[in-house]
Formats: sequence, C-alpha cells, structure tokens
Amino acid sequence: MALDFTAIDFETANSSSASACAVGLARVRGGRVVETTGWLIKPPPGHDAFFELNIGIHGIRPADVENAPTWTSQLDDLCAFVGDDVLVAHNAGFDMGVLRRACEATDAACPPYRYACSLQIARRTYDLASYRLPLVAAAAGFLDFPHHDATADALACAHIVIDAARRAGADDIVELAILLGVRVPQIPVPAPAAV
Repeated sequence: MALDFTAIDFETANSSSASACAVGLARVRGGRVVETTGWLIKPPPGHDAFFELNIGIHGIRPADVENAPTWTSQLDDLCAFVGDDVLVAHNAGFDMGVLRRACEATDAACPPYRYACSLQIARRTYDLASYRLPLVAAAAGFLDFPHHDATADALACAHIVIDAARRAGADDIVELAILLGVRVPQIPVPAPAAV
C-alpha cells in the first residue's frame, strides 16, 4: 500500500482561526504511522488572547506558550515535517483555515498544500450516530486517546484514514477520495497585489 500522507491538527487560543496555539502531526508511509510530533505555538499578535472556552477544551493557557515559537518561527519546521504530502485533518476546513489565517496574520507565505477531510471520509465509510473524532477513531479501532491534545488528535485522524483506505481497498489518498466521492482540494495561493 502506497498510502502516504500527513495528518494535522491545530488547537486555537480563541475564536480567531489565526490563533494557533498548538499543532500535532502524524506522518503515514505505506499505510502505517511512522512518526508523530507536535508543539505549542505562541499565537500571532492581535490573535493571542486566550478564551476560557478554548482553555476549557484543550487546557493550554497563556503561560504555556509564553516561550513557545511564534507562528513564523515554527512554520519552517511544520513545512519540513509535511514535505510534499497531502494533509489530512478531521474537519479539514477548520485546520486549513488556521494555516491560511495564521499565515495571513503574520504576512507569511501559506504553503499551497493539497488536503483531504477525514470527517468527510468517515461519513462515507462508517454508519455512526455522531462523527466526532473520538467516536470515529473508535470505529477505526483507535481507542482512548486524549482528545484535544493536538498530536493525539492528528494520530487519531491518521488511523481513521488508514482504516478507511483499507476498507475501501484504496492504495493512496487520491484513490480513496475518488472511491468515496470526496475532494482533495488545494489551499489557494493569494494573487500577488497589484502594483
């Protein structure tokens, strides 16, 4: 199986999608998770307030990110880990929005990654009452992980896609998307400003 991709998950400090405060990544090669990583991020200025609602979800507080790398200083590490992979996230619109908006907020070039949504994949693979990440991960055989820990969520997402590909008989992300009728879009690159 040539199923290669990187699963990604962001946690945010507040309701701004630019307020990334943690990222988790899980690299898949040949249909197996081969590496995971994750780190805290100091959210961009103007997007760095921590809402109690968000703290209640992920437990990350302002003091936790005080000495964390900023969005721009960690972006190269994120891109180095992902390489040329297709990204996969559970509710990918949220995570790709974080990537785009945090880049916009810091004037960083947003990498034009192709991506797939494990939530869409799950809806076409499993018959569940809810498609929340912990329930879908359990259906894929990945149980008891610390939900809203970015690295654990990325790992759960990876296992969902691996299981879905096995069930569908797909050898890669694009084939899986075709078989299930989901898209693999690309993060749009903003047009250069007119001079």
